[in-house]
Amino acid sequence: MEKAKVSELFSSIQGEGLYVGRKEIFIRFSGCNLNCVFCDVNNKKGEFYTVEELVEEIKRINREAKWLTLTGGEPLLWCDFLKEFLPLLKNEELKINLETNGTMPEKFRKIKDLIDIVALDFKLPSSTAEKPFWKKHQQFLNLAKEKSFVKVVITAKTISEDLKKAVKIISEIDQEIPLILQPVTPHRKFRAVAPMKKVLKFQEQALKFLTDVRVIPQIHKFLKLR
Repeated sequence: MEKAKVSELFSSIQGEGLYVGRKEIFIRFSGCNLNCVFCDVNNKKGEFYTVEELVEEIKRINREAKWLTLTGGEPLLWCDFLKEFLPLLKNEELKINLETNGTMPEKFRKIKDLIDIVALDFKLPSSTAEKPFWKKHQQFLNLAKEKSFVKVVITAKTISEDLKKAVKIISEIDQEIPLILQPVTPHRKFRAVAPMKKVLKFQEQALKFLTDVRVIPQIHKFLKLR
């Protein structure tokens, strides 16, 4: 019996990306294959659930939400669990939003048909202080292009060359895939916030190649929500 480690299960509004303000259920999975310098998530805490236990918890807390967001950490670390879990939600009439760092296309392929929307986070190396994942991001977006938007986090250290590489990948697949520029939210361990002038300049650059480029911060942080 598959189990997955979950750090949080809660109801709130979507605070990032194209669907800000939408009422959703959130499952935050523990664990991540990356260690981005701006991350504010504790990827070690959590408890294990079977697929049946997690379905029952969703039934218990859901109040009229029509969407379920899988977030983390990195949900695709629990791909085998998701293959069993997601089909059980059909009776709950919930649509599924996957938030992912886009570095595991081979795992996404296994559950692609069970996902309605993909919030694909391109990890710019100058933002994350991680190695680049351009090829993996390209492979992932090719798989998810019909149901995706791309997000990039912008910090004080984000460089134009990285943004250009991300925009090139997106535009070569489909110029109409939305791109969200997300100014990093400062927290106790990370304060390298980009000036808004820089973020808006990046938007101008990206709009030369893409039709829909938006600047959207983490709204739930401003509202002091989970």
